Amino acid sequence: MNDNTNEMPISPELFEILRCPQAVQEKEKYGEDPGRLRIVKNSWLVCDDSGLKYPIRDGIPVMLIDEGQKWANTPDEDLPVPPPAA
Repeated sequence: MNDNTNEMPISPELFEILRCPQAVQEKEKYGEDPGRLRIVKNSWLVCDDSGLKYPIRDGIPVMLIDEGQKWANTPDEDLPVPPPAA
């Protein structure tokens, strides 16, 4: 197991193309490139457009709207690491 916190939890190529599915569905609200994500605590993908927060479990981003909505009201600093099982 690699404890290097500078290493991305998913491949940079995947991160570059992933978008929040909720924001993409509402693209007229969010402009040119809706649903961009940022990595939080090396275990979460957070969309500032929609406010949804997607866990990364075992290196796999769980990009389900229902999953993202579960964590939407949780402040970034309170997101659990590692994300709990579904």
